[in-house]
Amino acid sequence: MNVTPLVAKQRQSVELATARLNIWDGSVRSSKTISSLLKWLKFVRTAPAGPLLMVGKTERTLKRNIIDPLTEMLGEKRCKFVAGAGELHLLGRVIYVAGAYNEGSVDKIRGLSLVGAYVDEVSTMPESFWTMLLTRLSIPGAQLFGTTNPDGPQHWLLVNYLERARVHLDIHGELHHHDDDTLNLHRFSFQLRDNPNLTDEYIDDVSSEFTGLWYRRLILGEWCLAEGVIWESWDPARHVVDQLPAISQWLCLTVDYGTTNPFHALMLGLGVDGRLYVGHEWRWDSKKMRGSLTDAEYSERLRAWEASLGITPSYRIVDPSAKSFRVQMHRDGWSSTLADNEVVDGIRDVASLFATDRLLVAAECKELIKEIPGYAWDPDASEKGEDKPLKVADHGCDALRYGIRTTRNIWHGQLAPPGRAARA
Repeated sequence: MNVTPLVAKQRQSVELATARLNIWDGSVRSSKTISSLLKWLKFVRTAPAGPLLMVGKTERTLKRNIIDPLTEMLGEKRCKFVAGAGELHLLGRVIYVAGAYNEGSVDKIRGLSLVGAYVDEVSTMPESFWTMLLTRLSIPGAQLFGTTNPDGPQHWLLVNYLERARVHLDIHGELHHHDDDTLNLHRFSFQLRDNPNLTDEYIDDVSSEFTGLWYRRLILGEWCLAEGVIWESWDPARHVVDQLPAISQWLCLTVDYGTTNPFHALMLGLGVDGRLYVGHEWRWDSKKMRGSLTDAEYSERLRAWEASLGITPSYRIVDPSAKSFRVQMHRDGWSSTLADNEVVDGIRDVASLFATDRLLVAAECKELIKEIPGYAWDPDASEKGEDKPLKVADHGCDALRYGIRTTRNIWHGQLAPPGRAARA
């Protein structure tokens, strides 16, 4: 990896990162991560003696987002990840590695005394973990360095911490010093165009991948409310097709399981034109059909449906709540894959694909097409700083995001380049 010298806001943020807490926030690919990492490397070399910690949403995401780039930058002699031990050997120091996935993650750091910590994707971790982490930074000279993409305006990180920063290098490059009700925290806010290594063409391409909420958060770097329709760029005239093209690979049969609620299955394929297609659907609504099915009956009918299509998908993806159904599938000789149920990540993936016309739906998927326009954010959750969809008529939409998110590693490098999409 070639690391060019820091300039402008990058360099200024590194020079100003002298507080107990130092957080870079803003849009994707805006160079906030590389700036924070170079400061972290300097800290690792010069920090007082004592334990160090690096945290991500999961160890896997931390490795992908942070450790792998560090290894590429420094080489394995100076940066080596020991997965089984949960340790990173960096510049001659041993650093603990942890994921902060849920409330139980706080037990991973209970009892530690730290001299330094690096946190990736701060806003995705539970507040309880963050609070405990701050109490662990107890050795004199301890500092924390972290990055985050924007979230909602009531998110705990913004309200309780970032808005109380003693020093703030804002999104326009202006430096602010505050005295009243502040924390020993320096905040650095970045936009996409703050990265001097990006071309105008690349910035336009990335910007075209997002609309509405995601454009404001991930491109403009705003902390804004999730409200209204979730997939704002959805347009039946653009996204519904009467006839499928040739499909190079049927990626998955993806299922949102329901007994009293509808059971909704979709078949997702990759077209030879570099687009994803929802080609077929099967649905059982116990209220409309006036009767529920057992797991064995669901399995039998789903197998019959798949056979009638003449399709053998690469994966059969089932939502995490359907444990009994997955057991039944296994009994019937069917393998299944647990869905990636990272709600916001899945929603964002689908939003990006719709925005760039790289996800289309066959006209025969009538129930999914009915649901998409009503798939909306829960306003009560938004007011509390959480991004959640309303649990109303969401079964096909949930199945869609399960399939898209869980197969992302397959389709991500095979799609056609994004088209230019209108931005809200």
